[in-house]
Amino acid sequence: MILKKKLTKEQALQKLKHYCAYQERCHSEVKQKLYDLGIWKKDHDEIIAALIEENYLNEERFAVAYAGGKWRIKQWGRIKIKQALKQKQVSDYCIKKAMKQIDETEYMDTLQKLTEEKYISLKNLQYLVRKKRTLDYLQSRGFEPELIREIIEKRIKTK
Repeated sequence: MILKKKLTKEQALQKLKHYCAYQERCHSEVKQKLYDLGIWKKDHDEIIAALIEENYLNEERFAVAYAGGKWRIKQWGRIKIKQALKQKQVSDYCIKKAMKQIDETEYMDTLQKLTEEKYISLKNLQYLVRKKRTLDYLQSRGFEPELIREIIEKRIKTK
């Protein structure tokens, strides 16, 4: 059996500074890392407070970066981004702030483009099946059902 070395509070703080400097982190990720490092629960708050004080840990900054990344890179919709942030235990204030960073016209243009691509890729299927599968696909990406229906209806009227 291999025994793990116990880290001091200062050593843990240094490790977490590096952990937070590498990539934006939320409070729940840092808490999990503290558990993984085997730090006593009584020291968690002090370490987290030190990280916040030195600006290594900022939940608002994390939420904005996370939402922006998921939107630009993975093209997730607002619903999916909100759910992911809630799962990471980010505050509602920070979630709202992050959602404001998503440009409305860019959001609608991307939704339009994804709708077109999916609808065209299902060209060999019956009209209602295409419509349903397109709707399901976009909902799984986290887009709002009302917006999806609106765009699908517009697309059908123009074609």
